[in-house]
Amino acid sequence: MRIPILRLGRILLTSVQTDLTDDDAGQLQAEVLQLFHRDVADGLVLDISGLDVVDSYMARLLNETARMVRMMGGEVVLTGMHPMVALTLVEMGQEIIGIQTAIDLEAGVARLREVIHARDKRTTQGRTTP
Repeated sequence: MRIPILRLGRILLTSVQTDLTDDDAGQLQAEVLQLFHRDVADGLVLDISGLDVVDSYMARLLNETARMVRMMGGEVVLTGMHPMVALTLVEMGQEIIGIQTAIDLEAGVARLREVIHARDKRTTQGRTTP
């Protein structure tokens, strides 16, 4: 099953509304990374509000995707995590490391814009003009 990836300017939005197979999750990761490789985005909002369970593979995939996107110059915000999913991840010892989070998609887009703006400001301030 293909998970749609929408564009909002230079922000990618994707919302996982059903449990994913490992292959589906891998395909989503590959498609996101391909879009960053083609330089069509500065960030990704990944909404997981449709997931009732996040297992160790999915937690690892989320972490890896965020690291890969950052290595390609992008930012990631994870939204919509149910309390029971967060509890399960903590109990399993699985951390979502280095991923900004927000309560819902709207807050995620706002948070991502803040992160991108701060990053761009740091980059601009670090440059010297001749």
